[in-house]
Amino acid sequence: MTRIPRDLSGAELVKALRRLGYEETRTTGSHVRVTCPGPPQHHQTIPKHDPLKVGTLSGILDEIAQARKTTRDEVLRALFDD
Repeated sequence: MTRIPRDLSGAELVKALRRLGYEETRTTGSHVRVTCPGPPQHHQTIPKHDPLKVGTLSGILDEIAQARKTTRDEVLRALFDD
């Protein structure tokens, strides 16, 4: 089981999501919307907080995993393992 980063900012997460094909499509206030063209197309809103709360990050990763039909651990490995 891969551990969720504890000190990750919203901007760092947006940058990491580029590895999975997500692109920044909109910024409104303190939130960024990223989109993966798919298929299937998936939109995700990321708060630009520093750091992100663990529960918020966990929820975002779960939604991305569900959209990609994989597990949160696989998403974490794809984003943060070099």
